[in-house]
Amino acid sequence: MLPDTPRLPPATPLLIQAQSDGQAVLTWLAEHADKPATLASYRKEAERLLLWLNGRQQNLARLKREDVLDYQRFLASPYPAEQWIGPPRPRSHPQWKPFSKGLTPQSIAHSLTVLGAMFAYLNDAGYLNGNPFKLLRRRSRRQAGAEVERFLDAACWLHLQATLEQLPRGNAKEIRHAERARWLITLLYLTGARRSEVAGAKAGDFVRRHGNWWWNVVGKGDVSARIPLSDELMAAYGRYRRSLGLAADIAAGDETPLVCRIGEKNRHESMSDKAIYLICKEVFSRARQHAPSDEIRSQLTLASTHWLRHTAASHQLEAGIPLLLVSQNLRHASIQTTRRYLHSEEDARHQANQLHRLKRKD
Repeated sequence: MLPDTPRLPPATPLLIQAQSDGQAVLTWLAEHADKPATLASYRKEAERLLLWLNGRQQNLARLKREDVLDYQRFLASPYPAEQWIGPPRPRSHPQWKPFSKGLTPQSIAHSLTVLGAMFAYLNDAGYLNGNPFKLLRRRSRRQAGAEVERFLDAACWLHLQATLEQLPRGNAKEIRHAERARWLITLLYLTGARRSEVAGAKAGDFVRRHGNWWWNVVGKGDVSARIPLSDELMAAYGRYRRSLGLAADIAAGDETPLVCRIGEKNRHESMSDKAIYLICKEVFSRARQHAPSDEIRSQLTLASTHWLRHTAASHQLEAGIPLLLVSQNLRHASIQTTRRYLHSEEDARHQANQLHRLKRKD
């Protein structure tokens, strides 16, 4: 149950039946019921805010800009820690905590964006009158190249692949874990997909058109797209399916999750995006323990699932795939976003600068 607080008298005609904050938030969440990964993410952010407001004996309608700034600081370092922070557990666990640690600046920005969208919806519905999240000060432009470095270079990627091949396989359970990890990281790398897109995907989302395989995916902003699937990717998926005791071929309408949970009773249940994140972090951690250089160790220390998306873009461009096609594969709204991963342009600029200096010396 979400924390609940009675609403204040309406300032505008009410378009939803909610009579409390909890009911209003549930109505907003219901709008996203057809997107399980989005629903889970939005529910988490809304629940954290409602719990925080409950502790302050406050409700949504009384939230001011100063409160938003307080909440932003709270997300970075939830306090008191014993009340808010604990190891990752299912929501139904009696010792569940809202946080496993303080949020990164990127995660805080995501949280505030989600809550701003929730407030906008509840304003349109007449439940609230005002949105303190809209007052966020405009940020200066990102420093050039700030996002570019969040990828694994070729040496690090080869080391990660070697780690996947060396995962423990001493019994049936270890084999299932190893095969799933191998498939998951291959899928994220070869498609450049977001983990939220993987979490809710089914085998039947892979379709064949004119002899080619495509993945019908609903991505960021609920935009539908098709991702091309290579022979390498389909071979890896066939191997994973066989490890589950399934036929390698995909039948039309196959409801098997693209990445399955371990265990006979729940292997046909989808993975959460957080579980996908934790699996990848575990593999990165294993790879870091045997990293052949400090540079590779540094990359693996910072790496997350989203790094695999950036790595996909960088490696595709380095392989000579045209910029426009890579942009379409990654489903970037602007080709300039994709251009940030075109390291060859930076290398050429650096080389030209070196040649210029040499000519001046001559």
